[in-house]
Amino acid sequence: MKSGALSRQGNRGRWLGFAPCLRILPRVMATAPAPLSVSPPITSGLSAVPAPQNEPSTRLLVGLLLVATLVPRLAVFFVNENLFGDAVVRTELAERWFRAPHLITAYGDGAYQFGPLHMYLVGAALSVFDREVAGRVVSLLFGVLSVVPLFVLTRRLFGWRAGVVAGLSFAAWGMHMQFSTTACSEAVSLFFMLATFAFYAEGVDENRFSPLFLAALMLNLACALRYDAWMYIPLLTLALCFSSPDKVAALTRAVGFGLVCLPFPLLWMQGNELLHGNPFFPVMAVEDFHRNWVQSSLGSGSNIGWRLQQLVFWPGIAVITLSPLVAILGIAGMVRAWKARPDTRWLVAAAVVPAAYFTFRAAVLLTFVPLGRFTVTQVALVPVFVAFGFAWLVGSRGGPAVRKALVGVTAVVAVAVPVAMGLYTFRSEGPLQNTMRPVSPTSTNPVALMQVAKFLKSEVAAKGGAAALDIDPNYMDLQLAFFSGLPEERLARVRWDTFRQRMREAQPEVLVRFDGGALAKDAGVKLEGRSLVLDGVAYQELEGFSAPLHVYRRQP
Repeated sequence: MKSGALSRQGNRGRWLGFAPCLRILPRVMATAPAPLSVSPPITSGLSAVPAPQNEPSTRLLVGLLLVATLVPRLAVFFVNENLFGDAVVRTELAERWFRAPHLITAYGDGAYQFGPLHMYLVGAALSVFDREVAGRVVSLLFGVLSVVPLFVLTRRLFGWRAGVVAGLSFAAWGMHMQFSTTACSEAVSLFFMLATFAFYAEGVDENRFSPLFLAALMLNLACALRYDAWMYIPLLTLALCFSSPDKVAALTRAVGFGLVCLPFPLLWMQGNELLHGNPFFPVMAVEDFHRNWVQSSLGSGSNIGWRLQQLVFWPGIAVITLSPLVAILGIAGMVRAWKARPDTRWLVAAAVVPAAYFTFRAAVLLTFVPLGRFTVTQVALVPVFVAFGFAWLVGSRGGPAVRKALVGVTAVVAVAVPVAMGLYTFRSEGPLQNTMRPVSPTSTNPVALMQVAKFLKSEVAAKGGAAALDIDPNYMDLQLAFFSGLPEERLARVRWDTFRQRMREAQPEVLVRFDGGALAKDAGVKLEGRSLVLDGVAYQELEGFSAPLHVYRRQP
């Protein structure tokens, strides 16, 4: 689908389905909670729009938010492709697990640097859906459902109107649209993290342990998906120590919560100790990867610019992906809540502390490369505070007309930013497009790569043939292998240690080389013009394909 076709589709769908949101938002946001309120905020304090005597049906509100979240994600689901977040690798690992189901106990047991729970979920989906869709359906399900715990959490802290505002802000979150429509794990993990926060808030607010037990259970599941969830165990446990004037009760709840959070981490650490001799083997592997990545990114030049970029990375992602006005209101709400609402400080800390930790590692220690997907949990908490920030910054200033106008502008910008970004990056190449693509609603592979993938799928895979794939410096060979439709036994990949063996067994009739790849440097390869000889086997380049990919056919 061309970019213009996508634009027309967006117009027919009334801006990706956000037209109802624009009508709802001014009515609910204009009655945001008073910033100085510290009582249970079931009703709000401002009265720019007369508030009804009773709260609307919670089921109705949740249903509307689910629809508002689902529609824009469905709009991009059918055009998005697995690209970022190691989506194709996760799917291939899930395929291996699906062919031989077992309990994954360690890094080398089938999950590698990824969480084992994601393998199970995608593997189960593979029993129903095609490999190119299965992981994306899992993300879509959990991505849409995430608005429910977000609304519940916000409603408890700031009232139902703030909950609706948070839900609509979340629905328009462009980066999350990509996460919800590709086979990465961010959308799934975020659901469990938001559920953790919602149950945690209930336990603290009502002074009960059963919701805290459920929060710990949700956190276990989040830890089984992504390693960045592990830091919330000590963070939320410590926060419970300050959750009540009764220090004995607070400490007791903290100890109980911390213990219930430990089953999966301890079992996973034991499995890695038994298999690799180090309980933190996966974490160390990820740490080494990021450390080497920083060094290769910095090169031999000055690192001042790099450090400055990392200092603003987390707030910058919020501004770019949530839209500037939503992000500013949310961050302002966090600042005000820390002073005026002590009961919400644990949630502010849940957003700020991990962001500060990773920023310190990236900007000061130079041991971490931040990516947009690493910010998802912290940025997802910004919408919780949007209505509260609006009440603090705007309050009763300017009269109802001014407030309604500001709400309208905020809503329009919140929708326009992801729509514009999605259209700009859709099947388009260029330095700026490539920079924006990881946080854009649309996720599409390079046109030249997909052209080769379609050729392999129709002319090689469909006819029972085999292919050899070079290594691409930007990992596009992973994408090519995935979309080619070729099973592993009919692929010879330079990336594998068994490349030469696979070449002898599969006898591939088609070979794909990347500019700057490994084949041109291989001692067994002779490249002259449009001819390539690999271990004495001659290949001739085919017409009709674009750099950096070159497609060759074996000569008789």
